[in-house]
Amino acid sequence: MSTETKPLLPLSGTRILDLTAVLLGPYATQMLADYGAEVIKIEPPTGDTTRYIGPTKEKGMAAIFLGLNRNKRSVVLDLKQSAARDALLQLVDGADVLIHSMRPQKMAALGLSPQTLRERNPRLVVVAAYGFAEGGPYSGRPAYDDIIQATCGIAGLFEQVQGRPAYVPTVLADKTSGLFAAQAILMALLARERDGVGSEVEVPMFETMVGFMLSDHHYGAQFEPPLSPPGYVRLLSKYRRPFKTLDGYIALMPYTDANWRMFFTEIGKVELVADKRFIGVAARTENIEALYDILETAVATRSTADWLQASERLDIPAARINKLDELESDPHLVATGFFKTMHDEKIGKLRRPGASLRFKGMEPAAEFPPRLGQHTAEVLSEFGLAAEEVEALIAGGAAVQWKG
Repeated sequence: MSTETKPLLPLSGTRILDLTAVLLGPYATQMLADYGAEVIKIEPPTGDTTRYIGPTKEKGMAAIFLGLNRNKRSVVLDLKQSAARDALLQLVDGADVLIHSMRPQKMAALGLSPQTLRERNPRLVVVAAYGFAEGGPYSGRPAYDDIIQATCGIAGLFEQVQGRPAYVPTVLADKTSGLFAAQAILMALLARERDGVGSEVEVPMFETMVGFMLSDHHYGAQFEPPLSPPGYVRLLSKYRRPFKTLDGYIALMPYTDANWRMFFTEIGKVELVADKRFIGVAARTENIEALYDILETAVATRSTADWLQASERLDIPAARINKLDELESDPHLVATGFFKTMHDEKIGKLRRPGASLRFKGMEPAAEFPPRLGQHTAEVLSEFGLAAEEVEALIAGGAAVQWKG
């Protein structure tokens, strides 16, 4: 019989109180929960809004919620009641991190300002994730993904390319800011190991996404005086899109000098290898419209399969265009076992994307998302509240326990 012990996940032993809702915060904490963090989702009696968005087999367990809240426990506290706030403060005593998405004024009004929380637990990391940083004219404004995509420049980029503003059809700002929030938590925990005390961290979506966008699109505008308008020209080309083949579309991207030499030779235009417009990445960037025009014209003469085979032979980056309903059958994702199946007695089987980071010898956690208030009594008891205190909170409506 094997006596090997299962290795601990990287964040095992880390307790996170998650007071966020919708997408940004839950996306961040789900990632941390996948790798061992104990995430306690603090919800109002009505629950996270996403519990009711999308198809569902059970009220309060809708599709969007299921995609963002695995490996968490749910505690319902009505923070409008002082007894619930007192209970939350007792949870704070035993927590490592508290993340919220409330405006600072609201947190202060509830008696839950960062100063109050950290006076109670000096080792606590308090993370605030909301629309706009404090100190500016937008501070305190409500913000959702569409608002941030508009203000950070994403919607305006579509106007340059397509003639009218548009949004990327995914909650890009929320999820990207969620990644930054997860990084912020990990950095703050690492600093605490060094310094012995917690910290306060602000994750503003607007500033996060402006920095994200301008890492490439600031372009020549970052110089004094500017060397060009903002906007990475290759990304703004009207030809930068999947190319039409004889029977479909393909993503094809010769990039290096060697890629382009091979491509020009393959399409029978070897003379373009010596064309000064296309020698070196700087020249190709300046002449990207002409280059993409040549690429699009050539790709249209062959089938998708032919181009995929040729690209593999020539070592040129290329890929077929996956639709959402084709991802689960993608041969690479099938081979790597990326999609996982979870089972629940009431809901049945749930297919979900797995955790993408792979720690050798470690299998990420895989617990079904929680019902609203499923763990209220359990968690409150674990954090030191007596049974009669828990019963009184539930009887008074300050806390809610799921009844199953």
